[in-house]
Amino acid sequence: MKYEAVIGLEVHVQVRTASKMFCSCPNRYGAEPNTLVCPVCLGYPGTLPVPNHEAILKAVRAGLLTECTIAKFSKFDRKSYFYPDLAKNYQISQYDLPFCTAGRLHLSGKGFSSAELPDKYIGITRIHLEEDPAKLTHAGGVSGADYNRSGVPLLEVVSEPDMRSADEAYAYLTKLKEIMQYGGISDCDMEKGQMRCDVNISLRPFGQKEFGTKIELKNLNSFRAAHRAVEYEMWRQADILDKGGSMKQETRGWNDDAGESYLMRTKEEAHDYRYFPDPDLMPVTFTDEEIDAIRKTLPELPGAMRARFVTECGLTEYDAEVLTADRSVAAWFDQAAKLSKSPKLVANWIISELLRLLGEEKVAIDECKITPATLAELVDLIENKTINGKIGKEVFAEMFATGKAPAAIVKEKGLVQVSDSGAIAQVVTDAINANPAQVEQYKAGNAKVLQFLVGQVMKLSKGKANPQLVIAELKKQLD
Repeated sequence: MKYEAVIGLEVHVQVRTASKMFCSCPNRYGAEPNTLVCPVCLGYPGTLPVPNHEAILKAVRAGLLTECTIAKFSKFDRKSYFYPDLAKNYQISQYDLPFCTAGRLHLSGKGFSSAELPDKYIGITRIHLEEDPAKLTHAGGVSGADYNRSGVPLLEVVSEPDMRSADEAYAYLTKLKEIMQYGGISDCDMEKGQMRCDVNISLRPFGQKEFGTKIELKNLNSFRAAHRAVEYEMWRQADILDKGGSMKQETRGWNDDAGESYLMRTKEEAHDYRYFPDPDLMPVTFTDEEIDAIRKTLPELPGAMRARFVTECGLTEYDAEVLTADRSVAAWFDQAAKLSKSPKLVANWIISELLRLLGEEKVAIDECKITPATLAELVDLIENKTINGKIGKEVFAEMFATGKAPAAIVKEKGLVQVSDSGAIAQVVTDAINANPAQVEQYKAGNAKVLQFLVGQVMKLSKGKANPQLVIAELKKQLD
């Protein structure tokens, strides 16, 4: 490809608060349509908005987590446009004085297609706070408007046009989602519309400094869709340019089923929205002391947590990536690891057993009957050779189903590992006598048969025999 892509993202993130941005209506997903509304979020004449203090603090928090400069003086503006999802025909947003400016987000590692990403920073132009419009649903020539979403606090995170590939766009979205989740700003559930993305993309010949004509892609409801849309749009624009055509600034939708974009409208400019300061809302000011107080509450971000898990817990990079992909899982592991003598084994049990069962049962880790303390106890029972790994899986299944402590399950079921050399010697003798053909094969040089004999001993001992002692005793009696 002889063109270079220039990509910037506008990401909308719903802020997790108890109430909406400018009224006391609940900020809650899943209620019956148009039941979480009031005269303020329905835009009735004469109503006055009151800003949500928690949403403003979380906007600043998001800015600090992305290395932004926090404005000591900012204001809300009215952005005018006419559409059924906007009851009062303007949106309360921010224009020239947003809360956060000039931030950045670091990219590295592998992208969506497993290609190595360049180690680089993506600039963040601004993060501003606004109200979400209503949700429109179109079906069969009929449209419905649900104003439950109208007025929900919404962060818009605008990047610089610093991305050059679909992989970089995907990695940026993933990193931003992690930050928003770890910072307690949003749950970022894309199926619930809590994180949405628009892509601005243009092409220019390699070596050219000037940007090409920008196309905006909307209706991207997943990171995978964003990746596919960028790759498609790069191909579409290159095809037009190769044929001698030119691009016109426009807004295009994305049809993920068809895998192609489609024209929606020509792009509006800022002056089309007729921004002006909202006369019903006072400016918002912050002192250095107030900003520093928020800074002190910032959490450990996933990148730093991954590095700590590798250095302090002995995890592999892969293990750390899996465990920190979800904030709740990372916190759960962190707690269990601190209670166990073997954090690496704790990680193994979470990745190989716990996450599998949680997925099968569709249960969140915070709702699981196994606690960090009981998993740490189970791991230590195995490490202390009170039980072996096979029995550990049986105990784990019982723990997941009932929530009982592992020591209690081991005691109730008589599952303590047999490590008495005399008892093991007798079981080994019984297994040898019962399998003369396999014994002859082993003595003839087939070393693989030893594992079969180990299995026979474990079967006779009902899984209780210490596997290491079994192997040693078998070799002693056979050699």
